[in-house]
Amino acid sequence: MQRRSEKILSRPEWSINRAYYKSMGYSDEDLEKPVIGIANAWSTAVPGHCNLRQVSEAVKEGIRQAGGMPVEFGVIGACDGIAEGHEGMRYILPTRDIITHSVELMVQAHQYDGVVLLGSCDKIVPGMLMAAARLNLPSIFVNGGPMLGGPMIHGRKADTTSIIEGVGKLRKGEMSEEDLVKMEDSCAPTCGSCSFLGTANTMCCIAEAMGMSLPGSAMIPAVYNDRMKVAQESGRRIVHLVNDDIKARDIINRKSIENAVRLSSAIGGSTNTALHIPAIAYEGKVNFDMDDFDKLSRTTPLIAKMNPAASPNVIDFYEAGGVPVVMNQIRELLHQECMTVTGKPVSENIKGCESPNNEIVKTYETPFSSTGGLAVLYGNLAPNSAVTKPAAINPKMLKFTGPAIVFNSEEEANTAIMNEEVEAGDVVVIRYEGPKGGPGMPEMFKAMKLLYGMGLADKVALVTDGRFSGTNNGCFVGHISPEAMEGGTIALVENGDTITIDVPDRLLELQVSEEVLEKRKSAWKAPKPRVEEGYLFLYSKLAESADKGAIIKTRL
Repeated sequence: MQRRSEKILSRPEWSINRAYYKSMGYSDEDLEKPVIGIANAWSTAVPGHCNLRQVSEAVKEGIRQAGGMPVEFGVIGACDGIAEGHEGMRYILPTRDIITHSVELMVQAHQYDGVVLLGSCDKIVPGMLMAAARLNLPSIFVNGGPMLGGPMIHGRKADTTSIIEGVGKLRKGEMSEEDLVKMEDSCAPTCGSCSFLGTANTMCCIAEAMGMSLPGSAMIPAVYNDRMKVAQESGRRIVHLVNDDIKARDIINRKSIENAVRLSSAIGGSTNTALHIPAIAYEGKVNFDMDDFDKLSRTTPLIAKMNPAASPNVIDFYEAGGVPVVMNQIRELLHQECMTVTGKPVSENIKGCESPNNEIVKTYETPFSSTGGLAVLYGNLAPNSAVTKPAAINPKMLKFTGPAIVFNSEEEANTAIMNEEVEAGDVVVIRYEGPKGGPGMPEMFKAMKLLYGMGLADKVALVTDGRFSGTNNGCFVGHISPEAMEGGTIALVENGDTITIDVPDRLLELQVSEEVLEKRKSAWKAPKPRVEEGYLFLYSKLAESADKGAIIKTRL
């Protein structure tokens, strides 16, 4: 079978393309080999990506060893952490689709035979997996690894979220400014994706569980030499995938997506997976909805616990065996026949990966709980669905009823929390923060961290049509669909209305009669859009609702 690259590099009609490559130092010998694109999200803007230049060099070496020709190009990547809590967070989720489009455009414009996807952080990983599924070419994902944890603070190793909690404690007079600066200096001692199980590390684990990364690779720390060894092996593997004609959709399919959800549920992964899994499924032409997500989570035990659900971090998880040991424990729930980038099925990749059965990873017979880390709620406040994370909720908060205190933006809510206007027993409602209303569906990360710092994490609930960071804990419900900007019920909530959250029964109810809601609905008018120009304006017009993964449709 003729390779894609051969069609545009053959002499004499395509000698011009050979000349372009030769101008950059490629030789005739190079141009006879499979051409492998390397989509590299390296930058010094993102801690999880600043080592990807070195990772890429190892990938290139592996490609050359296996007889391929590496060609590298850049991809954007923004840092959720740096964007948190201000206007920049509105731009984060929309970058996911830009990443997908840009990888597709480069790979198709240059007709690469295969692609290696390099990224580590929140929207970059799903954006790259979406691109792989859309392109349906031989593909492999390689991440840069998590950072090491900082010194022990309040019973766990410090991380970047410790700072926000510290600000709340500073406000309460429980921490000095000098101690806060010391924490700032030490909480992130190395580069890498943040050391807790946020969206970044969850998605890297999902890529591995889906079969798109080498077994055991997701949680290798950024500064360990094994990170470079895995990168080199990934370079070799992509050439074999090209030669064997194993394409992305041979790996990304209904069964492997179910495996990924099972794994995420078993480790208590980020709520953002409820956005990204449906988006990856859409690009892979797989029908997968929120009911599917909830059914899988309900029937998957929670095998591993780490920050934010427990004190250990992801480095501790790596040392306990990481993704392969969890997959081996839940193997009877998995589609073990699924193909992976190793060229072998899941069953062979996880064989013999035994759990140490310690404080981080339990066994299938003795899990932390019988159900997984995420739950999908329904009710008159969320007719199309809402998402929460039982693994990060204090058991006494799994059922919560209280009066609503309503805010039309995250900024309003954060100010009220800092001014101690939110009281124990309240249900904080933050609306007009969905894909269209935000626009961009920002995370309510700061609000939850401030509540924690103010001592209200186990006394106040928060519901929103926005989303959350994977590191948030407490009683929170996000992704409410339809969102407020679309006239969803959340737009009709008034201060003092009673809201009931019942996670075990998957219920989210506004205790207001249908007649009253109808009157409010008839009087409701959508507010003026926050953004009237630029990419966010375009995104607000194109993005689907959260229950559909906030995707931008790219096909009929």
